[in-house]
Amino acid sequence: MIIWLASYPKSGNTYVRAFLSAYYFSENGEFDFTQILKIKQFPHEEFFKQKVNNISEASKLWVPIQREINQDRKIKFFKTHSVLGNYQGNQFTSPETTLGAIYIVRDPRNVLTSLKNHYSFDDDKALKMITDKTRSLMSNKGSHGSLTYISSWAENYSSWFRNNQFRRLFIKYEDLIANKYETFRDIIVFTNTLMNKVEGVNKSKLQKAIESTNFNVLKKKEVSETFDGSESSFKDWRKFHSENKNLFFNLGPENNWEKILKEKISKEIETSFNKEMKELGYL
Repeated sequence: MIIWLASYPKSGNTYVRAFLSAYYFSENGEFDFTQILKIKQFPHEEFFKQKVNNISEASKLWVPIQREINQDRKIKFFKTHSVLGNYQGNQFTSPETTLGAIYIVRDPRNVLTSLKNHYSFDDDKALKMITDKTRSLMSNKGSHGSLTYISSWAENYSSWFRNNQFRRLFIKYEDLIANKYETFRDIIVFTNTLMNKVEGVNKSKLQKAIESTNFNVLKKKEVSETFDGSESSFKDWRKFHSENKNLFFNLGPENNWEKILKEKISKEIETSFNKEMKELGYL
């Protein structure tokens, strides 16, 4: 069965993914980037046995592929930025294939500033992306098997929030920064419960996983190792960095929209997402 690690892009998904990898896939909680490959991205072309020519063909196979993934009856984590809903009548997932989900949400004003850096967008282009209900993302290879229907920031968040078909835990990115120990502990308690693990939280391992996935540590590892957070994969970093000057781990906690976002853009976000931002305490 699948445990989803879900979010709108640039909301802290890779941060939590790194932590979960360190906690569950190491002996003592010490993180390295090889562990993160155990939490794969879905949808992704590697799961399709045949070529798909468009998103319609791909979306018909999302749930059947998940059934196939679950045939070994093992519990697996998967990262996704997908909206929780359907595309042309084809569901992203189902209760029969899903054990539960962790959803990370972040103030959309800070999401926008992070998107600007990651994609080298200007304000208007980033605003268009975050408010576009028809938005999708595709891997660098251009495969429809990897195409993810993300919708807008509000639709993405609301789709997972409205879900009552399986258990889910909602985490605010801001709590990952301000209340690290308590928030990451809650994540482990939730996932252990889903997996019917009888042992309690390993406090020393939890602390080590938090320390070894500290933002500054991840940023240094990104430069010295070979990580490409956009696709759950590795590349020759020198080659990648020569093509993309923007680090995946850029500002992190220092990404403060109040200091770097134009008032006109922040007001447009607040107007577009007023209901959801009030619901989350961002307004």
